[in-house]
Amino acid sequence: MKIPLAAIGIGGALAGIAIFLVFNFLISTPTQKYDISVDPIIVKDSMGTETHVSIKNTGMDALTNVKVDYGGTAKPDLIALLSPGEKISLSPPAGSDLTSVRVTSDQGIDVTTPYRQPASAPFIGNSGYGG
Repeated sequence: MKIPLAAIGIGGALAGIAIFLVFNFLISTPTQKYDISVDPIIVKDSMGTETHVSIKNTGMDALTNVKVDYGGTAKPDLIALLSPGEKISLSPPAGSDLTSVRVTSDQGIDVTTPYRQPASAPFIGNSGYGG
């Protein structure tokens, strides 16, 4: 018995949709009550040094009093509330030591992340960075 070509195409499309749903919803669904992603970036070139720190709540519940400590003599930033899925971009102030960023919160978050230098990611004005 021959299987119609249309049935094979529909079956393949359904399998593709199923794989898409698994990777985008099940795998990316937060699994911890409180979790955070910290991504400090530093780019040094002939124009000088540019820095950018992204903070994202990757947990299921809100974080309160999120303190972003840049080290050195810089005053830390304080984010009163960071909702699940919310992402904030910050610029380290003058006096930051530019080696690592420490992020803490009322919920016990305590993450120290060193700055990373992308292979090729020039900053584009005030809109962020690209590559």
